[in-house]
Amino acid sequence: MENNFSKIQELLHQKADLQARYSLLSYHGSPEIKEVSGGKYLYMRERVASRKTSTYVGVYSDELYDALLRASREGREIKKQLRRVEKELLALGYIRTELPAAVLHNLDFARANMKMNIYEQAVLEGVATSFPQTEEIIENGIVSGMSAQDVQKVLNLKHAWEFILDEDVITSPTSFHILRHIAKLVNEGFFADGGRIRGVPVKIGSSSYIPPLPVETVILENIDEILNSDTADELKGIRLCLYCMKAQIFTDGNKRASVIFANHYLISHAAGMLVIPEAEVPEFKKMLVRYYEGEDEAIITQFLKSRCLRLAK
Repeated sequence: MENNFSKIQELLHQKADLQARYSLLSYHGSPEIKEVSGGKYLYMRERVASRKTSTYVGVYSDELYDALLRASREGREIKKQLRRVEKELLALGYIRTELPAAVLHNLDFARANMKMNIYEQAVLEGVATSFPQTEEIIENGIVSGMSAQDVQKVLNLKHAWEFILDEDVITSPTSFHILRHIAKLVNEGFFADGGRIRGVPVKIGSSSYIPPLPVETVILENIDEILNSDTADELKGIRLCLYCMKAQIFTDGNKRASVIFANHYLISHAAGMLVIPEAEVPEFKKMLVRYYEGEDEAIITQFLKSRCLRLAK
């Protein structure tokens, strides 16, 4: 089993990613056309456990029917890939580890608050959205009155949060591999490989700080140093977040990836969640710039601990 550890971890990431992609589909099942009183209506037929369900979608149109067919084909392909991954995991002898009750409680807390977390992260990134708009995007994948780029950013945040909230992923150790996958998800649709380490110089807006080019061995050492430090779990999560933000490991999406990465650690250790509330965003951005430029990390750490760390209740 130990010799297969890396392969199992990769398969678990694939499984969580596929499950998140399936949940992002606007429609699940197979389309069917029903005629009622001379009118044609579209439904999606799906088997849930041993029971068949039929969900009304809308009045028939060729465009809607084609969209349902595409979603159905994509859903079948994702399920096929999931079966392959599960078969490979079984062959490698993987057995899911039971999570401690405190971690399950924290996981439920994070899932219950996921929409608000995504909204507040979107605000931190400057996405012009309201909570109802964010909720509409999360539930239906579309919304009027927002740019396609902003909608994509919200969907990517949903995808990344669903990835870390998968029970198989939560049982995986917090690692650079997890961080890279999160970065890939939050940059989806913007970069071909958003999880690739940055290879070009960047500047930070409103700051004189110029982050050096990241080196993988150095990143691994720094993340391990934080994880193995003799400090409380909530402080480790905050330090992971701040380090990854300042290092600017990826070309874009560093704040998004860093917050979600920190939450993987916090939730897996039943240490709450780290989310910058909308009301705290202006102050946080000012403090982040000062931290980048050399201010003692303890100052922004205390800010995040007192105002941005939420404990499961």
